[in-house]
Amino acid sequence: MAGVTEMTVRRRSSSPLLTRLRGRSPGLADAVVGGAAAAGLGLASFAVLVTMLWITSPYPDSGPGGALHVAAALWLLAHGAELVRTDTLSGVPAPVGVAPLLLLALPAWLLHRAGRDTANGGPGSGGDGFGDEAGAVDVVAGPPTASARTAWAGVVLGYLAVAVAAALYAAGGPLRPSCVWAGVCVPLVAVLAAAAGVWSAYGRPGGPLRRLLGVVPAAVRPLVLGPGGRPGVATRAVAAGLAVLLGGGALLVVVSLVVHGATAQGSLLRLTEGWSGRFAVLLLCAALVPNAAVWGAAYALGPGFALGAGHAVGPLSSAPAPFLPSFPLLAAVPEAGEGRPVHWMAGVVPLIAGVVVGRVVARGAVPGERGGTGPGHGRGVAWSAGRTARAAGVAAVLCAALLTGLAALSGGPLGGALLARFGPVWWQVGAASLAWMLLVAVPTAVAVRAWRCRTPGEEGPGDGGRRGERTPEGDAHRGRRPREGSGSGRGWFTRTGAERPGEADTSRSRRGTAPGTSDPAPEEPRDPYDPYAPYAPYAPFDYDVSFRHQGQDQGKGQGQDDTEYEPYGFLTAGPAVEDHRRSDSAPRPDAAPEPDGQ
Repeated sequence: MAGVTEMTVRRRSSSPLLTRLRGRSPGLADAVVGGAAAAGLGLASFAVLVTMLWITSPYPDSGPGGALHVAAALWLLAHGAELVRTDTLSGVPAPVGVAPLLLLALPAWLLHRAGRDTANGGPGSGGDGFGDEAGAVDVVAGPPTASARTAWAGVVLGYLAVAVAAALYAAGGPLRPSCVWAGVCVPLVAVLAAAAGVWSAYGRPGGPLRRLLGVVPAAVRPLVLGPGGRPGVATRAVAAGLAVLLGGGALLVVVSLVVHGATAQGSLLRLTEGWSGRFAVLLLCAALVPNAAVWGAAYALGPGFALGAGHAVGPLSSAPAPFLPSFPLLAAVPEAGEGRPVHWMAGVVPLIAGVVVGRVVARGAVPGERGGTGPGHGRGVAWSAGRTARAAGVAAVLCAALLTGLAALSGGPLGGALLARFGPVWWQVGAASLAWMLLVAVPTAVAVRAWRCRTPGEEGPGDGGRRGERTPEGDAHRGRRPREGSGSGRGWFTRTGAERPGEADTSRSRRGTAPGTSDPAPEEPRDPYDPYAPYAPYAPFDYDVSFRHQGQDQGKGQGQDDTEYEPYGFLTAGPAVEDHRRSDSAPRPDAAPEPDGQ
């Protein structure tokens, strides 16, 4: 037994490095598996869809291997990677770079879920400081698996490992991924989506965003990111402006499709035969709806979009398009020639977007409603006109930058020569959107801010800019009787129900303070805001009158007059305290008749 005890005492602990690896290896392994699973699920979804279309196709061109090659290539195209089609009639490889933006939603969502589920949302774990930000919330249930950096790196590594294998497999098919585009687009999507998932797992703290905004001037940061990590005024305005631009572009496409409905239907019927082929075409049209919305927004802004090299389509003029295959969405393209007034009406979309951006900025610049807010809510300090204009300018720049990126993603080549350019030109769209937003949003923001800051007509020049402020002159004008002992018309109830130091003389007379006792508290400046003032015109009686109770006193018997209500009236008063009545014992017109004393 002694030997066993001695061996136990002399037993050495494991190495600190080995302990650290044992603690971190399972988290990194789980993150890598999560990233690989996200990539595998995305590939499996594309493979199932392509395989179903291949099975139902009446004229399959290749076997199951060809369908799987196409599925892998489409999965890479969904990330923005450009493909190269080798089986052309001329034998010259043709690039395919128009990526349906709707296909990007599935890989991005899977990466976001993988990063969120793998990350440890507990504050302060991992030692990286990511979860120590104020406002971080633990939204991940279960035991911690990995820290923020470990989860993000593991998910990205696992996802890219599967992506490399998919690119090598797709290289042997008819649609081969471009090595340069695949090496740039796929890692970029993986890094951003996984980082967003890890950020969501920690409750979306504002610390990482503030570090990313370190290159932005200090005066602009509060406009982009508000307190607590919430979106700032400029960010909310950008979201509203982009929603109007993209929604208006999609509406233009829908209206044009309705007008050219017969042409779109004929193109669908001529393009393929059988319900399976038409179903595939409809699926492709649905995946290209976000691209069409961006193209419609570019058309409304003025630059328009290109249907081949040198063939621009805009509201002012449309060049004749080259020979294009029959496709339903292309039926919505306006006819070639000079623009007509019906085409110029598309300019209403950026005009409305600029007005919306300006209104959102003005609402953030002037907190509260015009002329004050309701009871209990004070009006905030309004921004100056210069700061409002700067906020609108920042929103215009951000909106133009985001729309420029969407325009670059929505277009691309569909072949060589004339088919080398499809979609809007990104720099033209960015310049046009910036001009529209600056010319419309900035004046709108300044004008709406001035309108919301205007003084209502019923206020006097010296009432401090508050609506509903009561004065003795105002009471007399309204037919009310001014309160005694107060020249400002204020009640003796504050927001918390306590009396103010400057009103102790009035409140003491109501409570029955002994004569000759002075109030030692000096009079302090009063808060000019009266929470009950806005409701004074609607009250059936004067709201500053204390509550009065009728009837007989149950504790002292009958024969006593009406007295003011006291919350501590059940306590016995001292010998030096006298029962002071109101000096205006005459009943008011709005008071109930007092009972006869016995």
